[in-house]
Amino acid sequence: MKYLEEFRDPELAQQLFDDIRQSATRHWTLMEVCGGQTHSIIRNGIDQLLPDKIELIHGPGCPVCVTPLELIDKALAIAAQPGVIFCSFGDMLRVPGSEKDLFRVKSEGGDIRIVYSPLDALNIARENPDREVVFFGIGFETTAPANAMAVFQAKQQGLTNFSMLVSHVLVPPAISAILDSPANRVQSFLAAGHVCTVMGYWQYEPLVEKYQVPIVVTGFEPLDILEGIRLTVKQLEEGRAEVENAYPRAVAREGNKPAQKMLSDVFEVSNRTWRGIGQIPQSGWKLRDEYRDYDAEIKFGVGHIQTQESPLCRSGEVLQGLLKPNQCPAFGQECTPQNPLGATMVSSEGACAAYYQYGRFAKSIAGKDN
Repeated sequence: MKYLEEFRDPELAQQLFDDIRQSATRHWTLMEVCGGQTHSIIRNGIDQLLPDKIELIHGPGCPVCVTPLELIDKALAIAAQPGVIFCSFGDMLRVPGSEKDLFRVKSEGGDIRIVYSPLDALNIARENPDREVVFFGIGFETTAPANAMAVFQAKQQGLTNFSMLVSHVLVPPAISAILDSPANRVQSFLAAGHVCTVMGYWQYEPLVEKYQVPIVVTGFEPLDILEGIRLTVKQLEEGRAEVENAYPRAVAREGNKPAQKMLSDVFEVSNRTWRGIGQIPQSGWKLRDEYRDYDAEIKFGVGHIQTQESPLCRSGEVLQGLLKPNQCPAFGQECTPQNPLGATMVSSEGACAAYYQYGRFAKSIAGKDN
């Protein structure tokens, strides 16, 4: 397929592997931030084909995975109320709350609908003026502009039966939190290309200056990822720390200015809790006061809900790159896609789901069985 196969060319991939192998003279640890990159790496076996000196660890860039447990429980409480149409992307329906998930609420009679855009939820609100329509607004900077636009349009059109349960998180504060951790092993980052199409990469320049770690904006196809790794290793070997763009066909330094303006008009930066990690200061967005009427957490009075993570689930360590999925004792045992303990096992971008789906867990499970 044009524009796709050219980024999966095996001969070009081999050249990049050879270049990386020749460049690496010592052990380097790289973190891919995005869950989409994690799945591409595991699906294509990139981590297994790299030289032993290059270690890839998986970061917190799965928006479903980092949505806090208490927010899932708030979503469940809202979705179960009579008269509510609860709209969400499909990934969220299997994410476990404290006792159930959205599929269970749906089976118990809740009106839960999968949509492909927040604007779909807005249309549902127009078509059902006698019902309360709630959209579960999760994600990183990539999905935030469309969510902001939905709230903006709802206010412009005077739709009072539409609201949003917001769980937006930001990449740069998460990188800072990882680098500030005493347990940090990360020496460089492959930045999420789709986030940077919206925000650009100017926000990463202060991080590089402060921490002196390379950050390379990287795409999602095999050759994109290998090029990102190649540039990162080259910087590390040369003792440089810069922001480089290995995804120029989609990303510019300044990003998408109209999208950024919409975000700043509707949202303001706030502290945000990340599932399995805890609170990271100034790492998320919330609706501004002028859009308070569209905040589902306030509208439905669920702000008091607090929950505790499962002691068996170590997804927080996976999301921080401290643990590989198959190093978790519950992986493939108490925790499977059919019976997940955490979101990382059910999300389409979750690292645990990638390891399970592509069979990378086989050796560890076999070892337990023997």
